[in-house]
Amino acid sequence: MSDNGASAINLLSYETLVHAVAGAVGSMTAMSVFFPLDTARIRLQVDENRKSKLTAILLAEIAKEEGLLSLYRGWFPVISSLCCSNFVYFYTFNTLKQIMVGNPGQSRPGKDLLMGFISGAVNVLLTTPMWVVNTRLKLQGAKFRNEDFQQTHYRGIFDAFSQIIASEGVGTLWNGTLPSLVLVFNPAVVFMFYEAMKRRAGRGGRKITSAEIFLIGAVAKAIATTATYPLQTVQAILRFGQHKAEGKGGLLGSLRNIVYLLMDRIKRHGVLGLYKGLEAKLLQTVLTAALMFVVYEKITAATFKVMGIKKKLKH
Repeated sequence: MSDNGASAINLLSYETLVHAVAGAVGSMTAMSVFFPLDTARIRLQVDENRKSKLTAILLAEIAKEEGLLSLYRGWFPVISSLCCSNFVYFYTFNTLKQIMVGNPGQSRPGKDLLMGFISGAVNVLLTTPMWVVNTRLKLQGAKFRNEDFQQTHYRGIFDAFSQIIASEGVGTLWNGTLPSLVLVFNPAVVFMFYEAMKRRAGRGGRKITSAEIFLIGAVAKAIATTATYPLQTVQAILRFGQHKAEGKGGLLGSLRNIVYLLMDRIKRHGVLGLYKGLEAKLLQTVLTAALMFVVYEKITAATFKVMGIKKKLKH
């Protein structure tokens, strides 16, 4: 291999790593800012006996009953999982982009969607155990309206892994994998819309402002979240591990459990029951995704500028 060829590969690998680190840092920053909204969302998804309320009222209620810090319960495991998850996603997406797209500006929505699906599937298979653990830790100590729920007593991330494997089996760490694999549609659609809107906004070499990036990221995430929210509810219930359904558990979860949980929620609360907590989810995920994209773009641009590398792979 020639020196030029080796240099090109090293440069591409370096750029991919920058994108992955920037994506991880951007997601951690954004989630930390809007974390209480995620607390409200998961309470409404999992605890079906809790009445749906405006997000601000629900947060005030949780803070009054459990203390102000309860709004940030489970922050560290969530941030740790998010860091790993977004690093894997951004690294895979940008690696595929270099392989499948080549020259800047040649990407199309179809390719963006395919790359998003592949990146999402890789991410799910590698990081689902961390999300199962952080869901349990985030809900530990919560005051549920559903009296059937049993409190867990994990002392931290590693103790949670140990207890789950010992008492429920290693396959439990992949609970919710099946709906998660279906849900790769969500980030795939986000990136497809995000890339398409960025290409349109940046035509003719026009520089895109931070406000435009924020808006583009918000719109893309809102579309994807609304379309996939019922499955996100099922995903949260499966990860929590206290649902009542036949044959629960297993490495890939169970299609029967997914259908059962969807139909049971409709039977108990109507079709709108599938969208319980959507307001909190939209607030959290849209604002988080929008801020994440802004931080991500700023970090990549600043890093390439400092290192004197021209950003070849425009988004």
